[in-house]
Amino acid sequence: MTPPSGEQFELRHGAQRVVVVEVGGGIREWDGVLDGYPVDAMCKSARGQVLAPWPNRLDGGRYEFDGETYQLPLNEPPQAMHGLVRWANWRPVARAEDLVEVEHVLHPQPGYPFSLRLTVEYRLGADGLTVRTSAENVGDRALPFGVGHHPYVARHSDDVFGPGEKHDEAHPFHGEIEIGDVTVWADENWKWVQLYTGDERPDVARRCIGVEPMTCRRDAFRTGEDVIRLEPGEHWAGTWGISP
Repeated sequence: MTPPSGEQFELRHGAQRVVVVEVGGGIREWDGVLDGYPVDAMCKSARGQVLAPWPNRLDGGRYEFDGETYQLPLNEPPQAMHGLVRWANWRPVARAEDLVEVEHVLHPQPGYPFSLRLTVEYRLGADGLTVRTSAENVGDRALPFGVGHHPYVARHSDDVFGPGEKHDEAHPFHGEIEIGDVTVWADENWKWVQLYTGDERPDVARRCIGVEPMTCRRDAFRTGEDVIRLEPGEHWAGTWGISP
């Protein structure tokens, strides 16, 4: 039987083990480091997912680009949330014991009539997990782009922030952030990091912390802030990672 998250890509380095999945191209499991989900379950609360071609919320799903107005489907009304690739199939294009690179081509669709090739390389090493995300405009006109990732660090919110302190906001990302004994780091392409204690979601509430590297924050397609413009044939790449 095929798991709900599709094919499973296992990475190993010494005693460490990470599982990346076909559906959404994200991280399903990293024992002791990330709060994941079982192999026989669908992903909930965006655990480990890739968020593209925009991360976070887009209120109303409406935006303008190059003088045209677009309306995206509202997958979490009244918002278009976390992009269009969370439930798409990603195919492996490189495999090794400690590495997998997955790819998805996002074809034109209502609200986003652009062509975008996305690849994510996950590499597990002595210093943890390194993730390289890249994008290429494979269409014939410029497109708007943003990306994020949604790992939940398996550390209790009360222990990290203090009892009952809630978080659901973006902060400027200055290269790294410590969540207990786990460090999430990123290069200069990831300008923002969203912290999320998930208090309104029973499956994650306070038992873990969403730490989301993002190139842009909430409503970026609407405000234009930090949206990346990719011309036909243009590439973008950024690297982030987790060190336990």
